[in-house]
Amino acid sequence: MRGVGTVLILVVLATVVATGARRWRIPAPSLLVVAGLVVALLPGTPEIRVTPEIIGLVVLPPLLYASAEELSLRELRAVWKPVSILAVGLVLASAAAVGAVACLLTPLTWQLALVLGAVLASTDPVAVTALGRRLALPPKVQTLVQAESLFNDATSLVLFRVAVSIAVASTAVSWQSAGGQFLLLAGGGTLIGAAIALVVSAIRRRTEDPVLETVIALVTPYAAYVLAEAAHTSGVTSVVVAGVVLGGRGDRLTNAGIRLQLHAVYGTVVFLLESVVFSLIGLALPTLISALSDEDRLWPLHSLALAATLVAVRMLWIFPLSAVVQWKGGRRASWRVPVVMSWAGTRGVVPLAAALSIPFVTDDGAALSHRPLVLVLATSVVVVTLVAQGFTLASVVRRSGIALEPDHTEREEATARCELAEAGIRRLDELSELEAAPDVVIDRLRRSFQSRLDHAHDRLSDADHTESADHVYRQLRRDLIVVETAELQRLYDDHRISDTTRRRLQRSLDLEEARLAGT
Repeated sequence: MRGVGTVLILVVLATVVATGARRWRIPAPSLLVVAGLVVALLPGTPEIRVTPEIIGLVVLPPLLYASAEELSLRELRAVWKPVSILAVGLVLASAAAVGAVACLLTPLTWQLALVLGAVLASTDPVAVTALGRRLALPPKVQTLVQAESLFNDATSLVLFRVAVSIAVASTAVSWQSAGGQFLLLAGGGTLIGAAIALVVSAIRRRTEDPVLETVIALVTPYAAYVLAEAAHTSGVTSVVVAGVVLGGRGDRLTNAGIRLQLHAVYGTVVFLLESVVFSLIGLALPTLISALSDEDRLWPLHSLALAATLVAVRMLWIFPLSAVVQWKGGRRASWRVPVVMSWAGTRGVVPLAAALSIPFVTDDGAALSHRPLVLVLATSVVVVTLVAQGFTLASVVRRSGIALEPDHTEREEATARCELAEAGIRRLDELSELEAAPDVVIDRLRRSFQSRLDHAHDRLSDADHTESADHVYRQLRRDLIVVETAELQRLYDDHRISDTTRRRLQRSLDLEEARLAGT
């Protein structure tokens, strides 16, 4: 029961901190890690030991799936070349640099230094997506950062398995063997993920039950992960591919009501899991530190050196790549996008899961030396990147000048609303000429579309003013909804309406208020 109580307290703490982060516009992952560290250092806090099964099997699949669903296939096609270079080349370069620095500065053998390099080589999709949600990055840049973090795991996973096999067996691994493992992990994971997506698409097309649709959506990432791992391929790649495929076809698989429900349920699940997992990173670090020996007392300096190495290698890789891409595109070289890309390379949940899965013993039964140090260094670098880069990424984006201004987004949305309303009016004109519906119905629909068109034109014409007529209308309507809600409660308190009627009318007011708020 104590373990259950600890988990419940952790969930409550993480939820409160994450809610505060949203209200204060602070990166939630960064604040959660700091809160976890603070709580872990309080007297009486029980030791938190995280197992790889909790991270890899319970937490990781739905978070990866949610991140992949947000990825735009159209934007992905436009950036697949630089994504491929970053997902393979930069991972290899980062692993080599971290391994070399760790071998020079720390007591780690070169085998374990290579393991540490493989663990920290790839950026983390969960952390990158969570940090990127609050930044108004251009679509192509957002896709580039997110796609790199999603697709570089296959490379780092191959490196990790090769490095671990060397560390526990002290045997050489050929390049042919490593290439075969890469093809098996990445290719097999891709095939299984695509197959899962096709099966789920066929099921969801024939399903109109909101509860069943929700269950299918929650089970899909776990099915993709478990089946891929059972086939000895990459579960991470499988989940990512399934998420990308289903995310691009989601609007054609369900109706509006089910989509609203899925969005609400998955948003809640992702919020809770992200809150808990980033808190766990901070909570677990003091427990890991307690297992270190005296010769590892310089681990804070070593962690900072490794984090600096990752940032430096990323800059040295991205700046030349960006210059080549801009030169081929006939554009003048700019530092803005490379700076944001370089600073967005945070580490997080995936490296932590990989580090926790390092074996305790070698093939001959001897204890794997310095395993605690590898865990502490990996977790410390994750904490440093989440805190240092997480708290400053918004400032870097703002200073770079690439963030989309609110006026740009407002104008784009208003223009699209105009196009939609005009398309609806054109179709009504066609129906009217064909006499396919009564004139009174046509006129009613035309007035509705004309009202939407007027509102959109009003937003476009008043885009440069502080308050548009549409904004004032929304504010006044929300004030009126507050009055209606109070009157509804009074009618119920006076026993003039039943609870069923009160709930039904309250839901109607809530839906209208959500629609006015654009949520």
